[in-house]
Amino acid sequence: MTQQLDPNNPIPGTYVFDGRMSRKGYALNKLGNSLLTEEARTAFKADEDAYIDQIGLTAEQKQLVRNRDWLGCVRAGANIYFLIKITMVLGDSLYKLGAKQKGMTYEEFLATRKVSGAT
Repeated sequence: MTQQLDPNNPIPGTYVFDGRMSRKGYALNKLGNSLLTEEARTAFKADEDAYIDQIGLTAEQKQLVRNRDWLGCVRAGANIYFLIKITMVLGDSLYKLGAKQKGMTYEEFLATRKVSGAT
């Protein structure tokens, strides 16, 4: 089997979610996966710090979530699908997440998407 990615020629601004990143971001991804039930989402919103302490995030991961540094979470190994689960509980939509990751306002980001009325 040939390798699809050339580690010597990375694509700037991309973060490949592979086995290494999965291990690195395990706790962040566990947090996202834990938010499948309404009960869990309510507990997370009621006391975010207590909830993430139960999951076992590192100090760095906790700070990334507290700061709503979603790009930092991706760099720390968060899988985008689990990250969306976290951001949605906190009121950030997919497009708002994209704007934060690009360092743009929501309105600026929407203009790059050519999307009308997205939330």
